[in-house]
Amino acid sequence: MRLTVLGCAGSFPGPESPCSAYLVEAEDFRLLVDFGSGSLSTLQRYAGLHAPDAILLTHLHCDHILDAASYVVVRRYAPDGPYPPLPVYAPAGAPDRLAAAYGQEDSTVEDVYQFYALQPGTFPIGPFTVTVDRVLHPVETYGVRLEHDGRTLCYSSDTAPCEALLRLAQNADAFLCEASYLDGVDNPPDLHLTGREAGEAAAKANVGRLLLTHLVAAWGSEAHTVTSAASAYTGPLEVVRPGASYDI
Repeated sequence: MRLTVLGCAGSFPGPESPCSAYLVEAEDFRLLVDFGSGSLSTLQRYAGLHAPDAILLTHLHCDHILDAASYVVVRRYAPDGPYPPLPVYAPAGAPDRLAAAYGQEDSTVEDVYQFYALQPGTFPIGPFTVTVDRVLHPVETYGVRLEHDGRTLCYSSDTAPCEALLRLAQNADAFLCEASYLDGVDNPPDLHLTGREAGEAAAKANVGRLLLTHLVAAWGSEAHTVTSAASAYTGPLEVVRPGASYDI
């Protein structure tokens, strides 16, 4: 598998990155995991406008889905379009949420996307074996485990510490994990992880590599987050950047 980071800013676009969007490739199949604000730009820069063969949206907050609404224009109104519906795996409310974000009265986006409602379990998407489970966040949110050819990538999505996250990440070769909040601060409960909590999850799950994402530049220090994560996890770790690619 190959992971390419298209966007990694947490909660809203940062000064150097769009919001969450990650392209995972295997056997010439490209799965776009989340499609957050601003990431349509970096999709074109690092992969190509029509790169995705399928999309998985982990939850329906704007910083993880909003450019899927903009992408309607790309597929519906292209000079060589319309394109056939693209498979989208997402929480059950996605068709209405994306239609509302697109903004046309009585609109639908089901000519552009073929929706499959997520629920906890394991299923195939292209060459990947995908396992999703509910994690701890204010809306219906799924952490993701992708397996292919004996290798495993886990993506936390947005979550506070929970047992489902540890199950999904168990023995993963790479753990793409959010670290939105600073340690030592009175953060809102049951919403996000700190750097230390991300490191603790990585250590408990015995992952091979920790890739920190979803940092919020306006709320704290990247160096502090890395130091906090390293205090709990002694394996290789780094903060991801737009355009970075990783062989899993």
